Amino acid sequence: MTKKAEDIRKDFPLIFGNDKIVYLDSGATSQKPRCVLDAVETFYERYNANIHRGAYGISVEATAMYDEARAKVASFIHASRPEEVVFCKNATEAANLLAYCYGLENVGEGDEIVISIMEHHSNLVPWQMVARQKKAKLVYMYIDGTYTIPQSELSKITEKTKIVSVTAVSNVLGTIVDTAPIIERTHAVGAVAVLDISQAVAHMPTDLSASGADFAIFSGHKMYGALGCGVLWGKYELLDKMPPFIMGGDMIEYVREQETTFAPVPQKFEAGTQDVAAAVSLGRAIDYMEEIGWETIVEHERKLLSYAMEKLSSLPYITLYAPEISKQCSVISFNINGVHPHDVASILDAYGVCVRSGNHCAQPLMSHLGVDSTCRATISVYNDEKDVDRLVSAVEQTYKRFEKYLG
Repeated sequence: MTKKAEDIRKDFPLIFGNDKIVYLDSGATSQKPRCVLDAVETFYERYNANIHRGAYGISVEATAMYDEARAKVASFIHASRPEEVVFCKNATEAANLLAYCYGLENVGEGDEIVISIMEHHSNLVPWQMVARQKKAKLVYMYIDGTYTIPQSELSKITEKTKIVSVTAVSNVLGTIVDTAPIIERTHAVGAVAVLDISQAVAHMPTDLSASGADFAIFSGHKMYGALGCGVLWGKYELLDKMPPFIMGGDMIEYVREQETTFAPVPQKFEAGTQDVAAAVSLGRAIDYMEEIGWETIVEHERKLLSYAMEKLSSLPYITLYAPEISKQCSVISFNINGVHPHDVASILDAYGVCVRSGNHCAQPLMSHLGVDSTCRATISVYNDEKDVDRLVSAVEQTYKRFEKYLG
């Protein structure tokens, strides 16, 4: 079963038929289709019970729904087995779990951790912590004038490297990172490769087993799921060797007065009561994406991105921060020359156009680009050309407000 692009918008109640809002901030969080909203409501109305604890009917049902969601995620990202999927509350928590439980255990004094300058703070600050605590060095691979990582930067991955952690798609530039040679070199020096696929997973097929990566992180709320569920994926043998991150209920095997043994992967990383409804919603979001089909998603978003870039690049007072279109995915960062992005975003909001402004949790990248902040429009499968036209028109009107002051 596949959905036609023109019918998809109807599934999103916040934006369908709502002329007051042009939502172009899916890079922060996507809108939710009715089926996902219904899945959350149904869980709380019919199956609300704690998982893994009750022998009564609805607790067993809730546990089965949670386990089914894990299996759907595993299939969606092509994990080798469901147990490789660890539910967290978001990608940030997943990155921290990895930094604390793998990084601190496997990085030593004088070692190096390599990341790119494009990383979101969630895939940067935790590695700063590991480097600081272990007296290691955090090494950056930089982008060039094409907003991509040149091949020469891979030489920074050396015998001293223990971890390489890079984004698959930049949340600021939309750059699709060629991760294959990075992972290949990472393994050649005996290090592990981590992918942040938060900005990629809703926009392009992801096969983590084929990628060669050792770990990956992402958030469900950027791929049409409810807020409150993220994922750490890792090769089972690596997860199995890692100590747990948070201690407490539901992550134990047996507790004695002075010692504890822990549950197997993934349960040992999922202490306490999880956001079961959010996990269930992520499973339903995956069903929804599969109903649409990757061919429809990729083709629709690619055409819309090209249309938006063409329209915006025709405005002489706009600076775009983006690679060539073939290496760009869903994200458009821009500035109106001489106008602060916060002012631009505020005025666009007056026209009903929702874009992000600021440093996008990527301050080192902003410094590298020589700017403090940008406006960012991010598209999704529910956007259309009318949304782009509204954005361009609002940008034109915004510029007119400032034109006399820009000289």
